[in-house]
Amino acid sequence: MKKLILLLVIAGASITQAQINVEAKANVLFNAKSASWKELKGSATEAFKTKGDNSVGYNVGLGARIELPVTDLFVMPELYYTHFKNSVTIDGVDIDAKSNRIDIPVMVGYQFLGNMVSAFVGPVASFNIEKDGRFNDFIESGKDGFSLGYQLGANVKLSKLLINARYESAFSKDQRSFINKVTNTELRYDNRANFFILGLGYQF
Repeated sequence: MKKLILLLVIAGASITQAQINVEAKANVLFNAKSASWKELKGSATEAFKTKGDNSVGYNVGLGARIELPVTDLFVMPELYYTHFKNSVTIDGVDIDAKSNRIDIPVMVGYQFLGNMVSAFVGPVASFNIEKDGRFNDFIESGKDGFSLGYQLGANVKLSKLLINARYESAFSKDQRSFINKVTNTELRYDNRANFFILGLGYQF
């Protein structure tokens, strides 16, 4: 019991001594199947050809970088509003599936070259805030408002400016369905996409 109390006291003291910076960020999301240069190049080319239609999303949000004392480690909890659209073909039917959600990543990272370059990884929890979208005669219904994924990435800091790059994939599915009440048909699909995320930020 004494050891546990001592551990909590040390952890509390470390947190109070940690340096905390607030960051504002805006990112572009490219649909991607894997974390490879070839996939990134293909996603960027597709986005350019289609002018971003059905292949590009965005998110905006705030984060806190908590730099742990004595080490180059940091913890980075963030909060984003995310919007993207998928074009999916289900049983021969082409459907545009929109998604609006709240994302909460919690990254753990390591800083290099002082704090100029950093790499990080961690889970991201996503909460759907639009569950009953419409597309032509179909009504979209979210089976589950919560899904879990992960992100890994890197960050370059130039004075107060931040340049972000990361990859996001999923631990769990975001199961959705489109229901056509006219024909009484139901089309099911997984709306949890994989992304390359590129963007800018500002550290206050």
